[in-house]
Amino acid sequence: MSPASALLPTTLVLSLRDIDVTRDGHPALRGVDARAHAGRLLVVVGPNGSGKSTLLSVAAGLLSADRGVVEMRPHTHITLLPQSTALAPHLPLTVADVVAMGTWARLGAWRPSRRADRDAVTEAIAAVELTELARRPVGTLSGGQRQRALLAQVLVQRADLVLLDEPMAGLDARSRAIIAASIARLTQAGAAVIAVTHDPAEFASIDDVLELHDGRVRA
Repeated sequence: MSPASALLPTTLVLSLRDIDVTRDGHPALRGVDARAHAGRLLVVVGPNGSGKSTLLSVAAGLLSADRGVVEMRPHTHITLLPQSTALAPHLPLTVADVVAMGTWARLGAWRPSRRADRDAVTEAIAAVELTELARRPVGTLSGGQRQRALLAQVLVQRADLVLLDEPMAGLDARSRAIIAASIARLTQAGAAVIAVTHDPAEFASIDDVLELHDGRVRA
């Protein structure tokens, strides 16, 4: 499950320099610098309201900075797992269906899947330890199991830059451990990963830490 493009270790994928963002009339980010490198996990920590999710939105291209420079490596494939992702319980989607959606960016939603993509889906489901539940409707899963299915969807996207907003918030210990291991798989495969968290100890290993407080980087 390699990223879409073979990046060399430590390749600079994203650079944010002197970023200012105002939201609802209040400064959300003030003079923030951040850098994401291939094969490395950058963890963004800080209290509620410190600007963590705003930083992730700027990195994803969902929010424009009022000031500063955002530089992205050309042809970078980005995927974002937000803090709250709704999966309507009445939809007839199985775990395998949800994970297979991660291949749509390469195939298109209605094109037949290839053997390599089906194998990637099977491998991703196994990586998050949901093989026995692959045909289970997602609406019947626990919160931890749903989050693991969504992370498996991220795995099959083979993105160069992976953005995760509180990926283990409120989950049981087993799900946190499985997700931490899956995030390590992403960096080992060469992806640049930025993860927002309140607790850095949740992760198996961390390469870089950015601490925010009141929208500023805490030295």
